[in-house]
Amino acid sequence: MVDETTGLRESKKRETRQLISDQATRLFLARGFERTTIAEIAGAARVAKKTVTNYFARKEDLALDHHEAFVAGLAGAVAGRAAGESALAALRRAFLAAVEARDPVAGFSGPAFSRMVADSPTLTTRLRDLHDQREHALAEVLAAETGAADDDLTPRAVAAQLGAAHRVLFQRIQELTLAGRDEDEVAAVVSREAALVFDLLEPALGDYATADA
Repeated sequence: MVDETTGLRESKKRETRQLISDQATRLFLARGFERTTIAEIAGAARVAKKTVTNYFARKEDLALDHHEAFVAGLAGAVAGRAAGESALAALRRAFLAAVEARDPVAGFSGPAFSRMVADSPTLTTRLRDLHDQREHALAEVLAAETGAADDDLTPRAVAAQLGAAHRVLFQRIQELTLAGRDEDEVAAVVSREAALVFDLLEPALGDYATADA
């Protein structure tokens, strides 16, 4: 009975969080991120203002609600790479799979959402910060996976290059989306361009952090 009660409580929390997120997104798209207040979001979701801030510590997180998955994505792909697979190969494979799935975390968020982010100085600043956090998380995993010493700059340098590649590709998805290209067109273009981007890194990083067979 305790487990059932706990499960119901957690389910209710997930439903409330999703409701708040959905109402926030609706208002942001209709009114713009900067002009929408937490109080308005709470009213639309029929919850207290404090409930909104309990679930979302920052207003930006209401819009960029996949931020945790975004930050952890590159590190997770490397940590979960197959035997004999390098960090670069794992990230290439994961990115192309995300493009195939039209994953919102990779940037496939639709024209209205992309425009809302592009028009908000607060969200564009937050997005840059999330890219930086993602790069830092990747550097930590690379250091752990290669057994690098604390003063070894290599994992940070590699993470900077891999992070920059993903940042460019993310921005490219947004750019093409805002230009009016549909998702299938965007996916086709970015898949070709991703091959070029990752091929440029291959000579330097093709064998780096290869998992033991």
